Amino acid sequence: MTDAIRCVRAWVYRLAVACLCAFFFSSATWAQCSAETVWVRGEFGQARFSVEIADDASERATGLMNRPTMPAAAGMLFIYERPSTLSFWMRNTLIELDMLFVDATGVIRNIHHRAIPLDESPIYGGDDLTHVLEINGGLAKTLGISIGDQLRHPSFAQADAAWPC
Repeated sequence: MTDAIRCVRAWVYRLAVACLCAFFFSSATWAQCSAETVWVRGEFGQARFSVEIADDASERATGLMNRPTMPAAAGMLFIYERPSTLSFWMRNTLIELDMLFVDATGVIRNIHHRAIPLDESPIYGGDDLTHVLEINGGLAKTLGISIGDQLRHPSFAQADAAWPC
């Protein structure tokens, strides 16, 4: 075998290893949990949302009020310290929303589709809930998100999470 062939084989081998490493590490990074990202998985596949966090009384009270638009892959994640009965409303909320009501393990227990902007009627989410993910109205049905699907986020107790980080 000539030196030129050995050199080409070594170059191809290094390139293949570099490509495999890049794919593996970028896939691992892509799937990692972060506070700014919520993953949803179910029979439809997976979806990723860039989220703002509302984890104190003031942030939860304001929510997505007075915003004329929200990017398609964005949302707001409301986090509660302990399981509670949760109800929401759309006071001063200008955009139609889907509300995904989630338990402490990250499982979606209820979905309210297309909440009406500015409507102050209570939207009952359910009992024993710790999270609510608000996304653009109609998106849950469009993507195929349904009750029983799972969320992935570091705010869930990882030992109990249906889909841990």
